Amino acid sequence: MKLKTTAYRSQMMSKIRSTGGKAETMLAKMLWHSGIRYRRNYRPLPGKPDIAITKYRVAVFVDGEFWHGYDWANQKEKRIHRNREYWIPKIERNMARDREEETELKAMGWTVLRFWEKHQVLKDPEACVDAVLATVEKVKSANHTG
Repeated sequence: MKLKTTAYRSQMMSKIRSTGGKAETMLAKMLWHSGIRYRRNYRPLPGKPDIAITKYRVAVFVDGEFWHGYDWANQKEKRIHRNREYWIPKIERNMARDREEETELKAMGWTVLRFWEKHQVLKDPEACVDAVLATVEKVKSANHTG
């Protein structure tokens, strides 16, 4: 469906929330059923990770393709047609903030995993769960051998 009016677009954008999305919730539930315990939208950490596995210091982010610049070099020309002077700097700032937060988390001793909402989590949630579980196992074994 093509968004025709600015008022309609504004109404649609106002419905978007930063937490509790379908992909984030699906991944969290699958991890819980796999025995992984976590905190959702963990405020004490930079970037408020969608899923923070505090015991193993693993931070998981589920990034929306539009907001976090999936395939940005191509998409900024194809997807953003209106109000480009607002959206392009906004999304590029989101991408820079993601990098800053990731650097900060790594400096704090956290392992950071990022998944694209539609291209990874919704398309192949099992692969995302497997990646998280493998990371947890890697951290566990590093802690026992170190």
